[in-house]
Amino acid sequence: MTLDPATVTVIAPNLKKRYSGVTSTVLRLVPLQARQIAIASVGPKLPPEIPQIRLRDLLTMPRRLRVWHARRNNEMLAGLALKHILRQPLKLMFTSAAQRQHSAWTKGLIRRMDKVVATSARSAAFLDAPAQVIHHGIDTDHFAPAPARAALRQQLGLPHDKVLLGCFGRVRPSKGNDLFIDAMIAVLPDFPDVHAVMMGGVTEAFMDYAADLRTRAAASPVADRIHILPEDPGWTIAPWFQAIDLYIAPQRNEGFGLTPLEAASCGVPSIATDTGAFAEIVAQDVTGLLIPTDDPAALQQAIRTALSDPARLSRWAAACRPRAVNGFRIADEAAALIAIYRALLGPSA
Repeated sequence: MTLDPATVTVIAPNLKKRYSGVTSTVLRLVPLQARQIAIASVGPKLPPEIPQIRLRDLLTMPRRLRVWHARRNNEMLAGLALKHILRQPLKLMFTSAAQRQHSAWTKGLIRRMDKVVATSARSAAFLDAPAQVIHHGIDTDHFAPAPARAALRQQLGLPHDKVLLGCFGRVRPSKGNDLFIDAMIAVLPDFPDVHAVMMGGVTEAFMDYAADLRTRAAASPVADRIHILPEDPGWTIAPWFQAIDLYIAPQRNEGFGLTPLEAASCGVPSIATDTGAFAEIVAQDVTGLLIPTDDPAALQQAIRTALSDPARLSRWAAACRPRAVNGFRIADEAAALIAIYRALLGPSA
């Protein structure tokens, strides 16, 4: 959906060809925000249904007060160039999800922004500039408990009468898939009614890593109960969250991390490592357990704790959906960002 740049008051660039978590954020938010404010994205590779302007429009669009909402260094730099070289009267905004010390170059760019947002309290702690924390949200209407889980499991080819543990997302060392597989090999022999499901996309760089995980699982005494599946080709992963009983998020590092939140919205508790925004998503012993990162023993013990106490697991599950709906809706994220846009635009909004 290509828009006339003269009608746009907020630009949310996506200046990267490769799909990433930032890309996902832009693609989820912009269509929703466009219902309330004149916003468009711009970038080299955007789906046609996303409200957008063309890259070349940046050079010729009429001068008017706009918000430029960057989420990457190159987007901050582009905003500064538009403002100071092309004399566009922009208000510059930056959202950071990073949980690491920023380079001097990045810090310099951030200092020149008019508004800074962090996606978690931990991300905000790494910023030298004042930042407002706005959590990522999800579509809690779409990620919702399944009305007929047994039928759903049958449709997905999963055992309908077993306890299912899931681990979904890209397969690579940073996501801790090896920790999940090793935990399943160690724990499942003691819980004969439990099956594990790992599913996700594998890029060329991590083909050997994924192949090794399959080999380890196949050689284990519980090979028939560890299901390693390719990425679901459908447009949504929600049914897989709806089908499981416990989600495992073993990441070694993460920017924000939506999967425990998507699980919670489906009424599924999580065992998650203390990275990304997981400490702000998973309420300790209320909607799951938070454990140290890259700690195989802690992960295995937490899984044993959950599986050994079905009443506790049920209590966690009951608390998940209310926590997601009351604090992590994408509509709330969109509204909080729009409020900032309007404050930056002033009466012109």
